[in-house]
Amino acid sequence: MRSQNPDRRHPCPSPKSRRRATRSLSIALALLAALATSAALSASPSAAAASPSIRYGIQDDAYFSATPSLEARLGTLDQLGTKLVRHMLSWRDIAPTRPQHPALPSDPAYRWTATDRVLGALHAHGTTVLVTFYRVPSWANGGRGSSVVPSDKHALADFAVAVARRYPWLRLWEVWNEPNLRTFLNPNSPRLYVERMLNPTYRALHALSPSNRVAGGATAPLSTTTGLSPVTFMRGMRLAHAQLDAYSHHPYPVTRGEGPFGFARGVCRYCKGVLTLANLPALVEEVRRDFGPKRIWLTESGWQTNPPDRAGVSPALQARYVAESALRARRAPLVDILIHFGLQDESRTNGWQSGLMWASGRAKPSFVSFMLPIAEAARRGRRTNIWGQVRPGAGRRRYLLETLKRGHWAGVGRPALTDLDGSYEREVHAVKGMRYRIAWLPSNTFSRAVVVQ
Repeated sequence: MRSQNPDRRHPCPSPKSRRRATRSLSIALALLAALATSAALSASPSAAAASPSIRYGIQDDAYFSATPSLEARLGTLDQLGTKLVRHMLSWRDIAPTRPQHPALPSDPAYRWTATDRVLGALHAHGTTVLVTFYRVPSWANGGRGSSVVPSDKHALADFAVAVARRYPWLRLWEVWNEPNLRTFLNPNSPRLYVERMLNPTYRALHALSPSNRVAGGATAPLSTTTGLSPVTFMRGMRLAHAQLDAYSHHPYPVTRGEGPFGFARGVCRYCKGVLTLANLPALVEEVRRDFGPKRIWLTESGWQTNPPDRAGVSPALQARYVAESALRARRAPLVDILIHFGLQDESRTNGWQSGLMWASGRAKPSFVSFMLPIAEAARRGRRTNIWGQVRPGAGRRRYLLETLKRGHWAGVGRPALTDLDGSYEREVHAVKGMRYRIAWLPSNTFSRAVVVQ
């Protein structure tokens, strides 16, 4: 049976989470408390504020694990057109006993076999890997659990140096996973996180290579009964003088009816400390307030589908949200990375269901939507802007914009070329309800249809 890493927690108030059934109640209670306070921000996209260098990626540690099918599964990345993968690196599994020379990857205490296979295969495939550290070894915290903060402020930094020396092509790093929640860091103190984990690791990796980029935060989008809100945690990091190149965050939806560009009417009017794609401008402003003009990495995002998750959205709506999330992140200032969490659904009934494929391996509508995202970017009267990407391939890609007329798809003008990163934006004259799609001509593959709103 396929299983994701055992410590992954989903911040949505859904009865199906990665590891536990009771977390949903905690999240729901936390959200109800948040609804009694001040308003959250929501905004329309602005082309002038777009991040020019944004990259889109995937995380699925179970799908891209050290199994005989790994090489074949790397072909899925080519289909999707992404060359960025986030990979969780378990410190506890790689260093089950204390190394005598922790900064040297040759120390016999280290167990690199599985990691060598995965990172080596991704590198050979030409894929950029964003590494996230998590799970503390028992020898590093006095024999306690994997979420307990290490006792020595140099321990994680030494391990990071060993990883960087063994895999010298790695350049993107993320220090810990959702440290604002005690599920992953206990105590979930922003001061201890900064002093014992983030700052020492940042300094060590930058001393090793100025090309390394280190993100801190990786915060969950809201508080729980055992976790701090991302805003509270960020401000604590600022007071502790956090050092980072980018602030990372997980902008999962936390309410029903929430989309990439806003909450459902009246649902989150009084949210406080909640940071999701729906109010992405609030995250941008908070990062500026706490850390200045640092870059922003959105390292986990996604919508679960119903079926099989009763609290999820329909497969068609997930496909729409995958495309709109890409546009939302692209139009936000400072945002450089958006990672979709989950390539294939878990087969267990209480597993994670935000994949682009069903547990059987059959593609959902969101698979093509990730490959060929298309969304309505703006509309004034009958003037409508359609934005999208052709992610597979390289350079300028050839495509044809089509519209549905009398039950048949017809081309809008002649075939055109994307820009060098595969993006395009087209202005059309349309009324509400008109449908548009693109045909990626070399493969005769069609995007989902976008309906003018």
